[in-house]
Amino acid sequence: MIRLETLTGDAIGDALEDVARLRIAVFRDWPYLYDGDLAYERRYLQNYQVNAGAIVIGVYDGDWLVGASTGAPLADHADDFQDALTGSGLDVSTTFYCGESVLLPRYRGQGIGGQFFDRREAQARTLGHTHICFCAVVRPPDHPLHPTRYRSLERFWEKRGYARLPGAVAHFSWKDVDQPAETKKPLQFWMRQL
Repeated sequence: MIRLETLTGDAIGDALEDVARLRIAVFRDWPYLYDGDLAYERRYLQNYQVNAGAIVIGVYDGDWLVGASTGAPLADHADDFQDALTGSGLDVSTTFYCGESVLLPRYRGQGIGGQFFDRREAQARTLGHTHICFCAVVRPPDHPLHPTRYRSLERFWEKRGYARLPGAVAHFSWKDVDQPAETKKPLQFWMRQL
């Protein structure tokens, strides 16, 4: 039976290893193409464990973690996004950041993505935030690893009221599955008012 649990604090720590492995597995696919590193994942996810405003929504099939979604106040990520957000008009102190959502393929198309957003938006409102945002990696349409049957999530995000934040593009490096070293990728900010 599928169930969703909202995790905070020590409960995030208890699930950290499973979430790290899940992120590596799911982000290996398009559009991230991430050749993951477990040590990096552990460090990254520990930030959510120690952040009082952070949440991880875990999706379980029995005791098996099959999906996860993260969120935390954007102010706690501001240094990572400083260049991208300069001049955007976004008030970092009143904005909640949706980190990522990962879900194994066989569990997609069942409304879990909507529940991920519902729970993160509820957390943002509980914390008194007025806006919510996330980043999406931008890949060229002619990328050699672009799958022919890939369906973009942009329509889903737009139906939920999200729109691109003009000029707000972050750049992060990671190693792609088909590359020998890390390269920088653009990530477009999307946001909505709560």
